[in-house]
Amino acid sequence: MKTESNYSNKKFLVLGLAKSGFAVANLLKKMGSDVTVVDSNPLEKNTEAQELIDAGFKVITGSNDASLIDESFDYLVKNPGINYSNELVQQAQNLNIPVITEPEIAYSMSDATMIAVTGTNGKTTVTTLIQLMLKHSSEFRNSYYAGNIGIPISDVIQKATKDDVIVTELSSFQLQGTIDLHPHVAVLNNIYSTHLDFHKTRENYIKAKMHITKNQNADDYFVVNWNTEEWRNLAKQSKAQILPFSDIQELNHGAFVKDDIIYCNNEAIMNIKDIQIPGEHNVQNALAAINVAKLYGVKNEDIIEVLSSFRGVKHRIQYVDTFGGHKFYNDSKATNVEATIVALTAFESPITLIAGGLDRGNGFDELIPSLKGKVKNLVVYGQTADKVIKSAEKANVSNIVKVENLTQAVPEAYKQSDNGDVILLSPAAASWDQFHTFEERGDQFIQEVETLKGEVK
Repeated sequence: MKTESNYSNKKFLVLGLAKSGFAVANLLKKMGSDVTVVDSNPLEKNTEAQELIDAGFKVITGSNDASLIDESFDYLVKNPGINYSNELVQQAQNLNIPVITEPEIAYSMSDATMIAVTGTNGKTTVTTLIQLMLKHSSEFRNSYYAGNIGIPISDVIQKATKDDVIVTELSSFQLQGTIDLHPHVAVLNNIYSTHLDFHKTRENYIKAKMHITKNQNADDYFVVNWNTEEWRNLAKQSKAQILPFSDIQELNHGAFVKDDIIYCNNEAIMNIKDIQIPGEHNVQNALAAINVAKLYGVKNEDIIEVLSSFRGVKHRIQYVDTFGGHKFYNDSKATNVEATIVALTAFESPITLIAGGLDRGNGFDELIPSLKGKVKNLVVYGQTADKVIKSAEKANVSNIVKVENLTQAVPEAYKQSDNGDVILLSPAAASWDQFHTFEERGDQFIQEVETLKGEVK
């Protein structure tokens, strides 16, 4: 870690705790900065706030009133999930105080090489695959992953040296609050329309995503999905060297598929049938990771070893268990329609789908083509239940059951399904109507499957 940066010895207000807020507050203090932490959750059950108070921080809980910030502050570090309409954020902007996010601070203090991954879907899988592949590279002593994957970058940069690499998963929420962030390799996996309740327009969402490459130059690399004209045009905004990947067309350079063989820079790497994780989308994820791995000299046999043994990340089409002739998969990370479409196309067996969650105002008719002929039974719950039902009826899904919550949904899905079916949790919605995070939702699904297994034996 560097000894100082342009964020050292400044006055900060950190808005919102959780993992990243807690980590960046501690990092800022080590940098000699004056840190005030504000969190809307009351102190009684706020363990992070209590720990910071014990460490000598000024912490204000139970409020985020605009009066808590004034002209004396140099920066506001915002939890990525807090909207820019928040009154304290608005007041900071009125006072011309820059509003940034944790990755910006962490990058400024990092000695390690940064590889950054973004996209609507597949970020976590690509981040994980790159990190696993780089473990085989002789160029680095260690490789780490961090960021939106659930590990604060502020923690990892304190142990990573200049001889190491940090593969960071970055969401649009994180990227929007960056100024000087400059990864050596940036990956754009795909872009669909989501999080529009936060970003308001698709254009704003894309602009936030493209922060990942805005500071790159001709010595850097921008790895881009080449499957749509829109994404190819976005690559023109980057000053970095472009490394494309595609599973639908041959390319002059980069990673592509021809006759079920993956090539990178026209060198045959492996057969797609040897990729352990199911679905066409995971072929694209593998191509993105291979592009990066080959940049760092990872050997083909090591790439094959990773892709033929990796069984997927938790909460992303994660295999859970098989019993009673049913296979259970946890896809709680499918917080939008596009992610659920990807999950549905990953299976050949009939599917009993569990869906529903937070209502962000969008419809679900985009699901209709993927529901037709694939989903035999649908179990819905949550705020979006009735909307999902309407779309499923248009797709001629004949058996639809509405329940109150996930606890009821799992045994009901088992009851409605047949031997040989896949029971898939893929909500097509955020978790915040009944859960704090998609991880909590996925963990409960796993627990409900375990409970059900004990009951049906």
